[in-house]
Amino acid sequence: MPDLRQPFASPPDWFVLIDLGTSAGLSPELLLEDIFEKAAARGLVSDGVIAQSQAQRAAFWRLRESIPEGNRRIGAIASHDIALPLAAIPAFIHDMGHKIAAKGPFRINCFGHLGDGNLHYNIFPEAGQDRKIYDHLRDELQDMVYETVMALGGSISAEHGIGRLKAADLARFADPAKLAAMHAIKTAFDPKGILNPGAVLLPAT
Repeated sequence: MPDLRQPFASPPDWFVLIDLGTSAGLSPELLLEDIFEKAAARGLVSDGVIAQSQAQRAAFWRLRESIPEGNRRIGAIASHDIALPLAAIPAFIHDMGHKIAAKGPFRINCFGHLGDGNLHYNIFPEAGQDRKIYDHLRDELQDMVYETVMALGGSISAEHGIGRLKAADLARFADPAKLAAMHAIKTAFDPKGILNPGAVLLPAT
């Protein structure tokens, strides 16, 4: 997406977009500067830009909101909408990066909503390669992600839910007791299984 304007001449490995709303009398610029100074003192940030107008703010948000479209244009081998405890996110990103690299020269696009632990973790082929040539690895890569997520106390589904696509994954990775309770509630309200069949829960066996 070459039409997007990058805020830095040399894009860093990670961006954090912060949008503040403040009470009357408080300056969001001063608050952001204070956050940056404290983070820089701890070696957590390398640079920062504060929007000076609504147009600049919109440009920052367009960069963030264009990520899904960029993903679609490239085509992911495996996409994941996961949730993790906040404290587990650094370990997940570090560990998964090494695990994926051990499987091949894949590219990873990891972005999301850091405040609530929701990550979109997408695995792409190396530049110039078609994702279809990696179809045989999709399930293995997906299982690696889900197994690591569960080991860190996370969830295989976050903002986009289970639906039909993840029903089998829920059956595999969910806590058996919780899954049984979900089936019991579903049966109580829908004993004939006629409400939205096939979504969230696979038929009980």
